[in-house]
Formats: sequence, structure tokens, C-alpha cells
Amino acid sequence: MATHAKNFKLVQALGDAHIGLEARAQAGDHLDTKIWLRLLACSTQIERQIRQMLRARFSTTLPRFDYLAQLDRHPDGLRMSVLSRFLMVTGGNVTGLTDQLVKEGLVQRIDDPEDRRSWRVSLTAQGRKEFSAMAVEHERWLAALFQGLPQGSKDALYEQLGQLRVHLVRRAETLGLAPADSAGRAR
Repeated sequence: MATHAKNFKLVQALGDAHIGLEARAQAGDHLDTKIWLRLLACSTQIERQIRQMLRARFSTTLPRFDYLAQLDRHPDGLRMSVLSRFLMVTGGNVTGLTDQLVKEGLVQRIDDPEDRRSWRVSLTAQGRKEFSAMAVEHERWLAALFQGLPQGSKDALYEQLGQLRVHLVRRAETLGLAPADSAGRAR
């Protein structure tokens, strides 16, 4: 009973303007449903705020930021098919974004030394410089969003979400569910 009252107060504290996805949860709903809705609400809220800040500060989008981040982590570049899997989007989406970023001078296509039929994409010097500025701000924004949450709570949340992630993968395997393709769809 105390847990229900605590959760009700939390939802009430958010107010109508911020309730979002958690408004779908009802007091009698199964705890698993409430957890899923709360995770989705938190993820959506953080993503929305990061998207707004990227747009306002850098006139860019989250998909472009994610694309550049993957290339920043792989200085020798990536095959477009691998980049597509890392970003969990279709090859067509990666091709379109690559075309835009090449035109802007942020990315270059280079011959793949291991497969002459393939291209690798990598950041240009300008792309690396622009992404570096975005990454510093992005990290600062995330720190600001989580500021005030005690370190122990953050550590515990990170650990618990990791456990949930492993559990979900194992559970999907147990149930015989197909793994996802690069766009996140079941194969």
C-alpha cells in the first residue's frame, strides 16, 4: 500500500503537462507494465531534451549526432553496412545521411582496403572538429539532466538497467524470438 501511495505522489508531482507516457498506467496495472511505461517515459523525455538542445545549439539532429559519434569511435572508418547495424537503421537511411554529410564536408567515402566493392566512411578533419564540439556539449547536457540525482542512485540504476538488458536478451532467446535486424525489426 505504501508503494502505491508513493508512486501516486510521484505521478501527481509531475503534473498534467509532464505526465506523458506514464498517464497510461493505472493503479491496478501489473508492475511490469508500470516499469515499461516509466522506462519509456524517461527515455523519451531525455531524448526530446537532447534533440531540442542539438537543434538549438548546433542546428543538427540526433540521428546526425549518433552517426558522427559512431565514426568518431572508429577513426579508420566503417563500412556502411556496419554503420547501419551500429545505428540500428536501414542501409537507405545511412546512404542518405552519408550523402548529406559528404556534401557538408564532415564525412568522406574511402575505398575499403579489404573489399574493393565496398566503401568505408570516416570523419574529415572538419567533421572531427565539429563533432568534438558537439560531444563536449552533449556530455555537459547529460550531466546537467542527471545533476542532483545521488551518485549511488545513478550507479544502482546503471547496474539494474544492465541486468535488465541481459535478462531481456536471454528471455528473448528462451522464447525463441528472432534477433533484431539493423533497423530494430525482428528478422
